[in-house]
Amino acid sequence: MENQRKLPAIRQTVLLNAPIDRVWKAVSTSESIAAWFMPNDFQPEVGSTFTLQTPFGPSPCEVLELDPPHRLVFSWDTSGWRVTFELKERGGQTEFTLVHDGWGAPEEIIPKGRDTNAAIRDRMDHGWKEIVQVRLRNYVEG
Repeated sequence: MENQRKLPAIRQTVLLNAPIDRVWKAVSTSESIAAWFMPNDFQPEVGSTFTLQTPFGPSPCEVLELDPPHRLVFSWDTSGWRVTFELKERGGQTEFTLVHDGWGAPEEIIPKGRDTNAAIRDRMDHGWKEIVQVRLRNYVEG
């Protein structure tokens, strides 16, 4: 049964001093996503495929859900990962939550990352903190 144990999702929530439309544009256009996250050829259409240019090489992705300006979900790479951007209006500000789920068993190796799920999840948890709390914030509030 040990192999059926999965790692929990990464969650990052931040209250941004920006209206929801500005934050939505920042997380749902290719140019804006490239400015705070990674180079890409994202298109905001359910079913469209795109590529994130990661430090480990190109990663294929697909838009799974799109509910402007509140929710965007995409698959990331062939690892089973899903990334969700959730936006909520909070009196002229926007609560932004990122959820990165689809993690496998802790000891399972992710070939592209050449390490275990547990090690990669830990690195990505720290990375998402920087990306959401600093880079996205600076992009939409700057």
